[in-house]
Amino acid sequence: MPADPILLVGGSGIVGRWTARFLRAHHPDAPLLIGGRDRGRARKAAAEIGNAEGVALDLSTDDLGLGDRRVGAVAVLFTDDRIAGLRFALSRGVPHVSISPGIIEIGPEVAAYIHRPASAPVVLGTEWLVGATSVPTLEFAKAFGRVDEISIGALVDEQDAFGPAAETDLERQTKTMPAALARRDGAFVWRVGDDARARFRAVDGTEMEASALSPNDVLGLALALGAPNVQFNLAVGTSSSRRRGEPMSTEIIIELAGEDHAGRPLRTRHAVVHPEGQMPLTGLGVALVLERLAGLDGSPPIPAGLYFPHQLLEPEAYLARLREIGGTVRKLEVP
Repeated sequence: MPADPILLVGGSGIVGRWTARFLRAHHPDAPLLIGGRDRGRARKAAAEIGNAEGVALDLSTDDLGLGDRRVGAVAVLFTDDRIAGLRFALSRGVPHVSISPGIIEIGPEVAAYIHRPASAPVVLGTEWLVGATSVPTLEFAKAFGRVDEISIGALVDEQDAFGPAAETDLERQTKTMPAALARRDGAFVWRVGDDARARFRAVDGTEMEASALSPNDVLGLALALGAPNVQFNLAVGTSSSRRRGEPMSTEIIIELAGEDHAGRPLRTRHAVVHPEGQMPLTGLGVALVLERLAGLDGSPPIPAGLYFPHQLLEPEAYLARLREIGGTVRKLEVP
């Protein structure tokens, strides 16, 4: 158990609270620093979590306002335009994960890492819901000898509680970014205009209007599985559970096509669903990445390097924790 606390930058927000809750459930003695601009709000969140301290942060300073205080790892849970959390982590030689920058925004983080590549592990955490898409996809792909197509549809219910930071991020990535990355016939291309419009079927079979999005899953899965065709589409609307008259949920539809290990055509369709929406899955992903980075899981420390979440999270363990927090994986009929 590391003596130095894990710093959650933005820890009093919705994702921060879920992250802290999951860390506390499995590691009751792990010290946490709940950091934010509002000291009172941070302290309130820390008191609710237990064995945590709320601290005010100043991202305009090199030490984040913490002085010489030691930390064991840093998670940044909102858009850090100054990459202050990363610069702080690299200067202290401690692991760092952020979950906000999109593909076209990762330049500053990658450049900061390149200048200090031996300092610490740095995780580019902006996979959709921080591993909830990529890790199950890697598990489903084990049935394939060759994956030719990966098509992912994420459905966020209109009633899902985003929180101000997450809502700003989604607005930026869906409306202000000019294009979305995909892979076609082995080439990476940018989807714009009509090409960025799409449809996919939700868990209950309803066809959803969607728009192209390019979280890091597009890059990570294309290269991890060698798939020449990869696309990611996002729909915001009514989830399948709410259409049944139940509370809202979040859905991730994962469709794979290719050949099985005997060379026969194979197509599969699965869904990852959580009945409380997207934030518990995001918090779980951050918590599991931090457990790995901070050595809370008992495994050897991660060496300095640049990583995606799916490179650190073992599918079987991830899926077990997913089930533990109420998430489900469903095998769907292929149309």
